[in-house]
Amino acid sequence: MNKHSNIIIAGAGGIAEAAGLLLMEWSAVPPTIFIGNRTLSKAQKVARWIEEGTSKPCSVTAFHLPEEGLTEEMKEILGQGNVLLDCLPGRLAPKIARLAKDFHMHYVNLTEYVAETTEIMELAKDATTGFVLQTGLAPGYINILANHLFQKFCSDFEVDNVDKLEFKVGALTDHAVSPHYYGFTWSPVGVATEYLKDTLVLRDFKKTRLPALSERASIIIDGITYEEDLTSGGAADLPDALAGKVSSLDYKTLRYPGHYVWVEEQLAGLRNTSEAIAALQQKMEALIPHNEDDRIILYAAVEGKDTDGTMHRREISKRILPQTIGRHKLRAIQITTAVCLLQSAQLLVESHCSGVVLQSQIDPKSFLNGNFIVPAFGKV
Repeated sequence: MNKHSNIIIAGAGGIAEAAGLLLMEWSAVPPTIFIGNRTLSKAQKVARWIEEGTSKPCSVTAFHLPEEGLTEEMKEILGQGNVLLDCLPGRLAPKIARLAKDFHMHYVNLTEYVAETTEIMELAKDATTGFVLQTGLAPGYINILANHLFQKFCSDFEVDNVDKLEFKVGALTDHAVSPHYYGFTWSPVGVATEYLKDTLVLRDFKKTRLPALSERASIIIDGITYEEDLTSGGAADLPDALAGKVSSLDYKTLRYPGHYVWVEEQLAGLRNTSEAIAALQQKMEALIPHNEDDRIILYAAVEGKDTDGTMHRREISKRILPQTIGRHKLRAIQITTAVCLLQSAQLLVESHCSGVVLQSQIDPKSFLNGNFIVPAFGKV
């Protein structure tokens, strides 16, 4: 942050702790931080972890954030806040967004959940503060990168539309073993959800809905072969923003070869059950370990013809590894998710936005070269 702000972080998981530490280490003017969680001891643990990990003097206040109701302590803290960073599970996003609106704070969240995002958009349409939604890694950074590629392609070649806009992200472990060829680096429920809910794409310039895991293919990125397939949530609002301008647009998740075949085996008989997401999550957690050694692979490409009819393709790929911040080592998924959250929060504080701000409405060049983004992703 370039000026002092009171930042409230809802949640006490890995992204919350990374956001707090990065705020202290990478802000020009360190903020005052409050950490709220339904389990107070977890919030206190994260507050201590941030204080012990930063190289700068700081004080982080932990408080109880119950699932229902408002305590007097909450009212006092929320009343001081400038920005509320929502690091809680996506199902709780509308409730936390309501708190931000009621207490006149800017709001930023991470969730890829489509229904909850739609609910918040309705809630925040008349808000006096800004609401940046779906601003993690995917959705989030990858959408802004893809939009940047699209805009630059159209500008350079003096065209209004393109044939393809592809963007893909994989949160992967350094190694993967059979039969699942995977390790959890983030929320198991998030993985299960994206594998089962439909995804929004553009086909023939029109927005349409396709089943997750319905268009598998192989791709070579920096000489390494991965598998890609459609998953839900990652396209954010680009199908709406670029309809009529892009013939084929989609978001896909990258995995090591063999993983999606294994997932299909686990999904047998689950798709028509009402508890399919919970059932898949249970199956996956029983067999797939959590792994701290991770890497983020991301790729975006635009393809189309210039005014002479010559086909061109432009691509960007990045590999993000864990990094030591202050006195702690953060996983790649923590860094890449948290910095997008923080860059969005800074955008709100400095631009005084109001109402909903979606990925397609963020200036790509400014965001992608922001002071939180560049140390994690490099310049574009």
